[in-house]
Amino acid sequence: MQNIHNDKILILDFGAQYTQLIARRIREIGVYCEIWAWDHDPADIARFAPKGIILSGGPESVTEANSPRAPQTVFDLGLPVLGICYGMQTMAEQLGGKVEGGHHREFGYAQVSAALDCGLFRGLVSDAPNAPELGEGESWMGRQGDNTVVEPVVARVALDVWMSHGDRVTALPPGFVAAGRTDSLEYAAMADEARRYYGVQFHPEVTHTKQGAALLRRFVVDLCGCATLWTPANIIDDAVARVREQVGTDKVLLGLSGGVDSSVVAALLERAIGEQLVCVFVDTGLLRWHEGDQVMATMARNMGVNVIRVDAAERYFAALAGVEDPEAKRKIIGRLFVEIFEEESAKLTDVKWLAQGTIYPDVIESAGAKTGKAHVIKSHHNVGGLPEHMKLGLVEPLRELFKDEVRRMGVELGLPREMVYRHPFPGPGLGVRVLGEVKPEYVELLQQADHIFIEELRAQNLYDKTSQAFAVFLPVKSVGVVGDGRAYEWVIALRAVETIDFMTAHWARLPYEFLEHVSRRIINEMRGVSRVVYDISGKPPATIEWE
Repeated sequence: MQNIHNDKILILDFGAQYTQLIARRIREIGVYCEIWAWDHDPADIARFAPKGIILSGGPESVTEANSPRAPQTVFDLGLPVLGICYGMQTMAEQLGGKVEGGHHREFGYAQVSAALDCGLFRGLVSDAPNAPELGEGESWMGRQGDNTVVEPVVARVALDVWMSHGDRVTALPPGFVAAGRTDSLEYAAMADEARRYYGVQFHPEVTHTKQGAALLRRFVVDLCGCATLWTPANIIDDAVARVREQVGTDKVLLGLSGGVDSSVVAALLERAIGEQLVCVFVDTGLLRWHEGDQVMATMARNMGVNVIRVDAAERYFAALAGVEDPEAKRKIIGRLFVEIFEEESAKLTDVKWLAQGTIYPDVIESAGAKTGKAHVIKSHHNVGGLPEHMKLGLVEPLRELFKDEVRRMGVELGLPREMVYRHPFPGPGLGVRVLGEVKPEYVELLQQADHIFIEELRAQNLYDKTSQAFAVFLPVKSVGVVGDGRAYEWVIALRAVETIDFMTAHWARLPYEFLEHVSRRIINEMRGVSRVVYDISGKPPATIEWE
């Protein structure tokens, strides 16, 4: 079997909001990559043996003292290097060029006139069909240090790109030529073909840069020479082999939540070790409508996974009785899960490994830089943070993967697409979608309302057009008219958002006719609800969840 990690790209992160997006784009091309902090131990870079290095953007200014710099190792290894935004600026500054602030800032759309004789842009076509082409014998003026140089260009291509910068390169380092410009930016791209060093001031990783994916492919495949082996089928084969090597004939325990990550881990481990896997599914009573039965049907009956189901709804409702504070509810739900999981695991014998659905963003956020200079954003604990005294080794077969890769892997493993691609669901479940105290009758109403909302979204082909949609139970009563009588019943709020990264979100502009239909169904089919409202708050200032 080919080693799918051999041909790889290293991304050095200077703190950009788009760094993970760079990695996802590289992975989509079919090439493995990792994200390390800019101040990672330089010796590790050589040991990692990448085929190329990408320097990300970042919020700092190269013109400030003590701002981040790329390790000199990056330029000593003789590898192709691509600098993006801040990455281009620090490359220029470190290699003998000049960067200045105080110029016209560029945020948003721009059109770059790019040189087609540059290896990075070769083969691209104009995004603007009528854009003029620069003919034979015409040239750009450029400056290297204090010297003005003439750079002949055979042809150029007009590219629609996304800019986000204040500083700019004002003089190219020795060996570089101007490879792209805009009406207001002399050096939108630069290239040193001999050393295979490239810089772009725009962001090829965002979808607003129309040919960004093609540009990144040019870099990682054509210039770095990476084979495109990073595919769902190959990832599964690799993960299966590594799990078998890690656990041998030992038993592995998995806390199955019904979410995407744990479900994909279960399907993967079942393929790798079969009956050596034991899953514990704690049905909290706070899941979606009939979700416990769906999990068992999918994992146990259809996938052949060994699942122990624990019906713990009564314990959860008892523990949550009288509790209204959202944070207190979260802690109770998490602590009780750990207790029940421990009770069930104590009944098993010969279990030596604990499987978790840790994914790559969790790893990035937890790691920090090995030099200790970067800040740890959060430490990650999966499965509610299981206690150390369990003394089990960890199996984390998804820890190299982004969420979109996990989903594609799930489909490849045979999980139903509607399970794999369903909207995110909070760890505490409906415990934080019932506002205030959580009671069984409130949860049942919410489950039914949520089911109707999601069912109609799917029926009207709107589900995949929203990023997250759900219902919320409001502990307030509203006067209504049901039949010929006065009703004084509960209120359900509907929430649907559109977002790329869940850091910011817009409320989804669902059709009025659709919302009217959902509202009518909820009120007509459910006893106890007399009013339905739709949440039109964005994030910020609101959060996506209500609690």
